Amino acid sequence: MSVFEKAQTQKFALSADRSAKNKRGGGRQSEYGKQMLEKQKVRVTYGLPERQFRNYVRKALAATGTSPLEHLHESLELRLDNVVWRLGLAPTRRAARQMVAHGHVMVNGKKTRVPSYALSTGMRVAVREGSKKHGVLTGFADRFHERPLPSWLSFDLKSMEGGVKERPTAASADPAGDLASVLSFYTR
Repeated sequence: MSVFEKAQTQKFALSADRSAKNKRGGGRQSEYGKQMLEKQKVRVTYGLPERQFRNYVRKALAATGTSPLEHLHESLELRLDNVVWRLGLAPTRRAARQMVAHGHVMVNGKKTRVPSYALSTGMRVAVREGSKKHGVLTGFADRFHERPLPSWLSFDLKSMEGGVKERPTAASADPAGDLASVLSFYTR
């Protein structure tokens, strides 16, 4: 899919064309194959290793009170690196992950270097004072209005601080793929 950064190059396009020409079997895919492809798409979109993604799915399946689908979506969307990307502080999720790992982001006034940090409603995410003039954020004010801010987040451009107003839903935060297929894949 062209969703991924690697798929944006000309070299990738030529390689994809070649492999499409050489493909045999008429393109039929089993249900298992479709589910596995969806799982990989979601996992790679959020930039998670297989074991970590599997743990998110296990927790979602074991959760009580909410549907596993909603729980999985929330836990993926409320990761610190994803929220930094959704706030527009980084151009990609991978860049957001690196921003967090390098200590440019604070959660509730404390520097946090863990990209998988689980946020909850009411938590504040801010750019560290020393990082506001860093090269990563040059021209941020100009880029900020290019990407729409999800309804479940808030952001103040002057202070470069945002927060989680409410829990994300599938309508307010577009899921990266078919999460129902992902859950079906893991419940086989």
